[in-house]
Amino acid sequence: MELFLEIWPAIRLTLALAGWTTVILLVLGTPLAWWLARSRSRWTVVVNAVVALPLVLPPTVLGFYMLILLGANGPGGAVAGLLGGRTLAFSFPGLVIGSVFYSLPFVVQPLRNAFIAIGKEPLEAALSLGFSFRKAFVLVILPLARPGYMSAAVLGFAHTVGEFGVVLMIGGNIEGETKVLSIAVFDYVEQLRWAEAHVIALGLVVFAFVALAITMGMDRRLSRVQP
Repeated sequence: MELFLEIWPAIRLTLALAGWTTVILLVLGTPLAWWLARSRSRWTVVVNAVVALPLVLPPTVLGFYMLILLGANGPGGAVAGLLGGRTLAFSFPGLVIGSVFYSLPFVVQPLRNAFIAIGKEPLEAALSLGFSFRKAFVLVILPLARPGYMSAAVLGFAHTVGEFGVVLMIGGNIEGETKVLSIAVFDYVEQLRWAEAHVIALGLVVFAFVALAITMGMDRRLSRVQP
């Protein structure tokens, strides 16, 4: 119980960060994933590569450039100045921005795969019945893509919970502001408090296992949509 109370700020911050990141990515990722699934432009290869870049780029590299962008001398500093601050680095909004970039492929790719699996026929049928594109997308495409959205939400949320390198680079280890669970594990190891580190690490392992199991189940459901 004492450990729970001690790490509760980190738990709350982690859930808030993962929640905001997932919601933002689902909103921004939907039109991007739809375009990647339907467009025949040569630029889709380039955009796909940019979206997938966080999968292979070291988190510290992405975190380093995000730190520059969010810092006092970057665009983030200009935005923070409008809000009465000096920098977006080492702040919760900065963590959200960094997490959106870092978790982008874990949301966009499942959505893109879902739209590809659905195919063109359902949308064409709805349009032929007089539906507008917006109405057809909301009433036909989104329900069919629901497993893909569930998979994207779970993966995006879980990946954000497990972030370390990007969070450490742009957020540091500020209690109640940027210290999430992954940073808390690192902090306890540095203090040689192995028991506490074990408890948090084991909890994250269980969470990751459950998230992957749910995602695989959603992928099986999505495969049934394919013609």
